[in-house]
Amino acid sequence: MPIKLPSTLPAFDVLTREGVMVMGEGRAARQDIRPLRIGLLNLMPKKIQTETQFARLIGATPLQIELSLIRMSGHETKNTAAEHMEEFYRPFSDVRATGEKFDGLIVTGAPIEHLPFDQVTYWDELKDVFNWTQTHVQSTFGVCWGGMAMINHFHGVQKHMLDHKAFGCFRHQNLAPASPYLRGFSDDCVIPVSRWTEMRQSEIDAAPGLRTLLGSAEVGPCLVEDPGHRALYIFNHFEYDSGTLKEEYDRDVENGTSINVPQNYYPGDDPSKNPMNRWRSHAHLLYGNWINEIYQSTPFEIAQIGT
Repeated sequence: MPIKLPSTLPAFDVLTREGVMVMGEGRAARQDIRPLRIGLLNLMPKKIQTETQFARLIGATPLQIELSLIRMSGHETKNTAAEHMEEFYRPFSDVRATGEKFDGLIVTGAPIEHLPFDQVTYWDELKDVFNWTQTHVQSTFGVCWGGMAMINHFHGVQKHMLDHKAFGCFRHQNLAPASPYLRGFSDDCVIPVSRWTEMRQSEIDAAPGLRTLLGSAEVGPCLVEDPGHRALYIFNHFEYDSGTLKEEYDRDVENGTSINVPQNYYPGDDPSKNPMNRWRSHAHLLYGNWINEIYQSTPFEIAQIGT
């Protein structure tokens, strides 16, 4: 089954050209089924790129998905056209006021790693979002900074600055082969990493109820399950396109920012060569497994979520 998107959303044409099944409002309305409602709280500056990346992954399952785009209420983006934000996004304050519930919510990363959490301008509202998920969302997926923020809010686990950016494609070990979220995973897999901070395994282990599912000897814990809050936290970027790390590297080089060549990304670590995508299949597995677990556990009547 396809993912339901507005036909004017840029991701609609991009995914259609890729062969992903997408449908507009009219076609979706003729299908007598309840789609899974997935929200995307998009904190990334390049919102259109991020919308497309996540829509591609959650739209590749046999289930019909209805994607809702959400933004922070008091934060104005500087990198995406105001017209796009007005047409496709709703502020969280409006979502909360309507009492809507969601089968799943993805909270993206944000390029604000250098700031302490409580110095982020929208931190108070984001904490409200996290608390709201406990009564209005069946399963929440925090990604990169979004995952770090969630695990800090619910468990007090701190993020720590790195001496240099963890940047490149790193092998991660499958630490929980029997986990339904890792169904079909190999013993290890490659995942793109792009961050200046880390979460430490010892501190995650000290927090009751958390279990690390994927981890790397080079860049630390990656995917953490939090059953008590019906949440997953991933600190790396399965959703990245083949060229996303290249775009970040080229941007920093152009701006004169000191940056290392992303490791294990370009053939021979040579930026003049085209990068190879070695994570796509596991990315689809993870997000497909997450959607399947939501489908298996979410109430048929969406109003019963959180009751």
